Amino acid sequence: MAKEGGKVWMKHGALSYYECIGEDLEIKGMDGKVGLTFPKLTKLKKGEAVWYSFITYKSRKHRDQVNAKVMKEMMKCTEKHKDMKMPFDMKRMAYGGFTVAVGF
Repeated sequence: MAKEGGKVWMKHGALSYYECIGEDLEIKGMDGKVGLTFPKLTKLKKGEAVWYSFITYKSRKHRDQVNAKVMKEMMKCTEKHKDMKMPFDMKRMAYGGFTVAVGF
């Protein structure tokens, strides 16, 4: 799904597309005063993995244009995937848009 999704977003103009699997999610050597770790935040269960995904765009307007095209294409595949079980718990998924405050 991730590879297929990435191809669709890039085809419709996304600048980059990343799907990342957590591999160092526990804070070691800290005094416990740091915020939530990803495993605690997501209530990670044994055998599960945390994924962090992001897509970059030129602007919010560009994001909205790209996502509209992506959703239109994805809706065409609804019937094809109607019986497919989601590989993640949608109730534990988060979404948001961010503006770059500092970038190099």
